[in-house]
Amino acid sequence: NLFQNPVVPYHDYTAGKAALLSLTRTLSHDLGPDNITVNMISGGLLRTTDASSATPEAVFELIAQNTPLRRVTTPEEFADAALFFASPWARA
Repeated sequence: NLFQNPVVPYHDYTAGKAALLSLTRTLSHDLGPDNITVNMISGGLLRTTDASSATPEAVFELIAQNTPLRRVTTPEEFADAALFFASPWARA
């Protein structure tokens, strides 16, 4: 979500995420007629990984308040989504 709401100046990260979203959208448009799905999952800040271990609790709380489920995704939940999209259940 950082490239849509850049609350910190991670220019390389936000540019990379925006490029991946654009690539996903254009590939899905091009490959959809051939019944090929293209999905992108973008975990953002996960609770808690090596990369987020120094993140203050206040940041996690702010993110949680701005999500529909009012919580921060865990690495296990992110892995579940990745497995789903890699499975035949994600065919449409």
